[in-house]
Amino acid sequence: MIRNALCAALLGAICGSVHAQSVVGTAGLLTDAAGRVLYTFDKDSTGKSACYDQCAALWPPFVAAADARATGEHTLVTRSDGSRQWAVRGKPLYYYVGDSEAGQTTGDGRGGVWHVVRDGGKTSAEAGSYRPRDY
Repeated sequence: MIRNALCAALLGAICGSVHAQSVVGTAGLLTDAAGRVLYTFDKDSTGKSACYDQCAALWPPFVAAADARATGEHTLVTRSDGSRQWAVRGKPLYYYVGDSEAGQTTGDGRGGVWHVVRDGGKTSAEAGSYRPRDY
């Protein structure tokens, strides 16, 4: 019960705080305006999220404001609930609830399917710079 309440509070804080387009932060990683690192999910298809329910509780989508406009490689994906999520080159973007500070990348390589996004939209897997983790 307490764990579910904590997850809901974290999800609300992360998803409700920043709706701006992603930016390139420190170390060339794609972040939100507050410096929180953004991830992609290998099970997504271009322009479509596959992360809902329990997945989205751990990997909250980088939600876009209702009036957000796509520009350049920054695109928008409509989720099944009608909300919009930022994407880069069609790949939906997410946070990881295990990252407690700006710049953290503890989700990189999780399950071999979650990857930080580097400047230019390449994921850590595409750039060959991640090590799969078994958790």
